[in-house]
Amino acid sequence: MSFSQQEMVVTVLGHGDSLGTPRVYCGCAVCEEARAGGLNIRRRSAIWLNTADEAPLLVDCGPDWRHQMERLGVRRVGQALLTHAHVDHIGGLAEWADACRWLETTAELHAPAEVLSDVNIRYPWIGGRLLHRPIDPAGELTYGGWTIRAWKVNHGKNGYSYAYRFEHPNGGAWAYCPDSIDLTESQKAPLSGLSLLILGTSFYEEPYPMETRSLYDVKEGLQLAEEVGAESVVFTHLSHDIDVRRDYGLPDWARFAYEGMELRIAAERSRRE
Repeated sequence: MSFSQQEMVVTVLGHGDSLGTPRVYCGCAVCEEARAGGLNIRRRSAIWLNTADEAPLLVDCGPDWRHQMERLGVRRVGQALLTHAHVDHIGGLAEWADACRWLETTAELHAPAEVLSDVNIRYPWIGGRLLHRPIDPAGELTYGGWTIRAWKVNHGKNGYSYAYRFEHPNGGAWAYCPDSIDLTESQKAPLSGLSLLILGTSFYEEPYPMETRSLYDVKEGLQLAEEVGAESVVFTHLSHDIDVRRDYGLPDWARFAYEGMELRIAAERSRRE
């Protein structure tokens, strides 16, 4: 992969919801199309970051980690950032730790302390290989010339998650927010001034009561992107409700994620009018 000194490259490894597509139990048209090897195949959400100045950074490590690393052609992963400790975002950690054991190496796992605490409860045996590196949400983590800010967001009936804002001193900024809904004004504030927002949206228009939901739908996601002034938005964490063969009439600044999608974020920001 080639990239300039002034950009970050984001590769979408997975863009599905917690059950992926196809869902094992489901015979809907979208799941059957995916089952036949079609365009709607979705593995659990994760991204892979590259800059010119630092080793790649994995963001989330779900149950499809092995497939995602094989697709990348990667044999060693040195560091990761976690949004929260739900299985669809951490289900690959045990396999990653075991890979480190066989390679006789260690890797670093970055996340706010409460996320790492939850990870430790679920996988108490992996800490010797995946070394915990707590992030202070009041502070910043640096990656390849970009600063990373973590903040807690509402995940509806599923509790909480963390979102991450990546910002360059030259003015470029983007954010990864795969699991959120009904954000407060203070939770929306770090989404301002973005060239790219990667946002989780399971449905196009979710018909269920708000108290039973855990993610924005696409229509709400478009409204949120407009509200915060994001230049572009990519929707991830998609359920089998979304059929990419269908034209949803998205504006030209909005897209659905797909496996292998490559997004290049410049260090300097331009603005969508």
